[in-house]
Amino acid sequence: MNGILVALVGALLCFYGIRSVNLGLLAIGFGLGWLIADLFNASFWWLLLVGLIGAVSVWVVTSLVFRFAAYFIGGLTGVMIGTKLATVLQPGDKNVALSMIVAGALGVAGAFLAQKFRARALLWLTSIGGASMICSGVARFSDSLSFLRYPESGWQQVTSTLVWVGLSVLGWITQRHLFAEKLGIEHLAVGDDDEPDMRERNGGWPAS
Repeated sequence: MNGILVALVGALLCFYGIRSVNLGLLAIGFGLGWLIADLFNASFWWLLLVGLIGAVSVWVVTSLVFRFAAYFIGGLTGVMIGTKLATVLQPGDKNVALSMIVAGALGVAGAFLAQKFRARALLWLTSIGGASMICSGVARFSDSLSFLRYPESGWQQVTSTLVWVGLSVLGWITQRHLFAEKLGIEHLAVGDDDEPDMRERNGGWPAS
């Protein structure tokens, strides 16, 4: 049950993340809270509680400062990606301090990219962040898949990384085609040429 829930939220973010501000914020907040709590090997109910708190907190804070929504969304998604990256790069016992440094660095990078490149950067960030959640959720389906969550050195690290990258690319391709008009990708968009350019609205983030 817990794995299915995380995988579904991850799929929402990976394949549908830029469609809606509200859905994107809730998925990012939930995923961020879940992945950080997972670093401490928390129980399912603690993971769920921290994930829900993260979802509500991110939605409330970003709604209050919507002018900087792209900055916050990019930064928080970057932290989520950094948390997953720290897990993949540290087989066995995790160094929490190092994990936080990696997550913080990716958060700053994500915020900068989202602020500068808007929807194009958010497309990549939501795809990669959502893919990390899918891996964490699927890893809970059975013990044979647990390496997607906590890989050991060797083939597990390589395989989990390839799965993560593959899902990220698939999410990027899917969102790029589904929401081409919102992203301002003219050769993929099908619609009225007189409609306003969505890149100039909501600071590059689609309307809710």
